[in-house]
This record gives sequence, structure tokens and C-alpha cells, in this order.
Amino acid sequence: MDYSQFFNSALAHLHDERRYRVFADLERIAGRFPHATWHSPKGQRNVVIWCSNDYLGMGQHPKVVGAMVETATRVGTGAGGTRNIAGTHHPLVQLEAELADLHGKQASLLFTSGYVSNQTGISTIAKLIPNCLILSDALNHNSMIEGVRQAGCERQIFRHNDVAHLEELLIAAGPDRPKLIACESLYSMDGDVAPLAEICDLAEKYGAMTYVDEVHAVGMYGPRGGGIAERDGVMHRIDVLEGTLAKAFGCLGGYIAGNAEIIDAVRSYAPGFIFTTALPPAICSAATAAIRHLKTSSWERERHQDRAARTKAILTAAGLPVMSSETHIVPLFVGDPERCKRASDMLLEEHGIYIQPINYPTVAKGSERLRITPSPYHEDGLIDALADALLQVWERLGLPLQKKQQAAE
Repeated sequence: MDYSQFFNSALAHLHDERRYRVFADLERIAGRFPHATWHSPKGQRNVVIWCSNDYLGMGQHPKVVGAMVETATRVGTGAGGTRNIAGTHHPLVQLEAELADLHGKQASLLFTSGYVSNQTGISTIAKLIPNCLILSDALNHNSMIEGVRQAGCERQIFRHNDVAHLEELLIAAGPDRPKLIACESLYSMDGDVAPLAEICDLAEKYGAMTYVDEVHAVGMYGPRGGGIAERDGVMHRIDVLEGTLAKAFGCLGGYIAGNAEIIDAVRSYAPGFIFTTALPPAICSAATAAIRHLKTSSWERERHQDRAARTKAILTAAGLPVMSSETHIVPLFVGDPERCKRASDMLLEEHGIYIQPINYPTVAKGSERLRITPSPYHEDGLIDALADALLQVWERLGLPLQKKQQAAE
């Protein structure tokens, strides 16, 4: 039997639907972000990155790099195995304490990625609650969807950010049934924010637990970078907060934070934690340095919001179809997978601008877009050059612009 035919057929299906993903070979340069070297088929070229989730550029911050180098030099590279077998190295203990403090919780638990922390955290928590009903927002990330699916519990989907629909489901479930509400605080494709205070009100009224994914908000919002929950004053009302170290903190890893008994139960039962190697000491030290810095420094957050606002204003004034967003995410509507990919290719090849296309299944068919994420280091000249390049690409591809009055509004 020719097994390769199955894989070739699967790949052909992606090509036919214009969903085949092509990765750019990029080499970031510390101290020059958002500039990078693109190892293109025609040789090396300088490009400007406009879609990184290293939102604040902390991946190149001297404190973060210094902490990583110092720890690797002092204790070596790997963690040596799972925490059960190899022990928990001290930088990891320090990091978990820092994360618990960031969110005002009793404890936190570190995972190898934000995907794993959602997938493992949700499924383990729900499995430990008899007859648990999971109420999940319709636009939750794939990692949350997988966590819900692997829990094996009954699940119901409430319309995105629709607290009235959520309340209907809570009432129908009855007061005695255990319930877990799972949502994100900031949805990264549209840039909209969950009504966390209202969700907490409903959870308290109808006896539900709350699990909130803050991966696109930690480090970015709140006086100390605790996320949307900290900004909105509801952090203490949320049972489990989940976050990442790979975005605003510029490192790698995911985590959950909550009361000690919840965290200890996940630590004791979760296969995705028990049977995997711990994050290396150097990465933990680097993440700790990033968190400590952002707890006291507001420059990065303020500058970042300024850059996002200016990018939105310049692109909107140019008549480009900027989708409404109340956060640092700047989505640019295309609405066609082939032209979205072509726009991305043209920006990279002809203008030295790197923005990945966002197509199905990341977003719904017909809502394809370019997702732009300015950083504190995108200067005015780079923003102006982005607008000029996008206008040229839009004209070449015959993509519609907004009417002038719409841009002014």
C-alpha cells in the first residue's frame, strides 16, 4: 500500500482551499527589533516584522537576555527531565511565585506552552468536578476547545461575549449542577475584550467557576501587567487565570494561577504536566526578569498603546479597511484567502514588510485578514511606510478601500 498518497491528498486539499501555510525563514536581531533578516530564496534581505506576538519587544530586553545568559552559564541548559523525576529547579520555583504574585493568587503552575496549559488545565479541572458542565465562548482559542473536548464533560457554547445567552444557559443548568465558564479576556483575531465583570457577576449568582485565558493581555494591561482582569478590577473574582510567557514577556511557556487546592490538584492529576520535561532554568530566569520589569515599568505599555493608536489612525486615514478593535490588535480586512495570501507575499517580496495572512480555520471563511501588531519600537517612519505599501498592494490586487467619510469617522 502506498501510504504517501494519503498525505499528498491531505496536502492537496489544503492547497485547493488556499489554506496551505508557508513559513518565512526569519532571523531576528537583538537590539534592532522589529527589523530582521529574511533568508529568502534569493538571499538575505532586511525586513520589518509587523505581526509578532512579542508585543513589547521583551525578547530582546537587556534584563531578559542577561538573566537567560547568566543562568545558562551558571547551571547549564536543560531541566533534566520531568519535575517528578529530576526535581524542580530553583529558577522555576521563583517563576511560579512571581506569577502567583502577578495575579494575586495563592499558587501557579508552569507548563511548556500556553497551548498545553489550556489543553491540560481545562480538561483536568473539569474531569475532577463530577457532572461538570462547561460553558465555552464561541470564539475561544483552539487550545481551549481541545481542553474542553478532552475533558469529556457536557459542553455548551454561548454566543461570543453574549452575557444574556450565557445567563440563559446557566439558568437552564440549574443551581445544583457544577459549572465551569471558560473564556478569553482579549480575543486576538478581532482585538475585542470580554465583559469580565458581568461574567463574574453571573458566575457568582449561579454558582459557577470561572477560567479566563489572558495570554494576549498579560504584561500588556493593568498597573503591573496582570492583564485585563487586573485593569478591570476583577482579578480576585476569577477562579483560574491562564497566561503565557511567550508573548508580552518575550520567552516561552504557559501557566495557570489560582487557589492552592486547584493548582495542587492539577499538578497531581494532569498528564500534560506530569509526563513532560520542565522548562529549562535559563528560560524561567528570563521570564522572571521580564515579569519583574513589567510590574514596575509602564513605559512599554504606554508606548505600545500609542504606537497601536497611531497605526490605526494612519491606516484608517488612508482609507484602508481597519476592523474595529479596542485593543492593540490592528486587523485589516481582506475577505478572500487567495488575495490575503497574495497581499502578504507582495508586502514581503516587494516592500520588505512581514505580515502573515490569517485565513480559515483561524478565522471564519470570508473574514480573512492581515493581523498587524505594532510594538513600542515601530517608529513613525515605519508606520508611514506600512501605509504606503498597503495602499500599493490594495491597488494592485483590486481590493476595496473605505470611503473618505468612513475613514474620518
